[in-house]
Amino acid sequence: MQTWLLYALISMCFAGLTAVIAKSGMSELSSDVALSVRTSVVFVIVFINALLFQNIKTVSDASWKSLMFLCISGVTTSFSWIFYYKAIKIGNVSEVALIDKGSIVITLLLSFLILKEPFSMKTLLGAGLIVSGIGVLTFWK
Repeated sequence: MQTWLLYALISMCFAGLTAVIAKSGMSELSSDVALSVRTSVVFVIVFINALLFQNIKTVSDASWKSLMFLCISGVTTSFSWIFYYKAIKIGNVSEVALIDKGSIVITLLLSFLILKEPFSMKTLLGAGLIVSGIGVLTFWK
């Protein structure tokens, strides 16, 4: 198995746990406070990871453009998480999570248009199935 695939599968498992655990932990808190607690823990763990593996030193080698894009990514992540937490606070995690994963379709489109990544029938079919699932959840009464 290729390393990137193993990492992606591990990420998928942890991401699947995240929403259910978060919903369980926010019963006594607002979505904003719950997200603040979660994000603080994320920051500490990710920063320690960068320190332990000496990757933090590479920041000085990065271009202004790269750092700018990472900052913009941080802003978009923040908005995504804010609205995701608001949605899971009042909605069903099972439905919110599937709709949230519709972001995959946006990611695919942008990766083709901006990053010029290869397009295949396999990715088109996968994206179509995701959109179909979102349609079922959104419009099926």
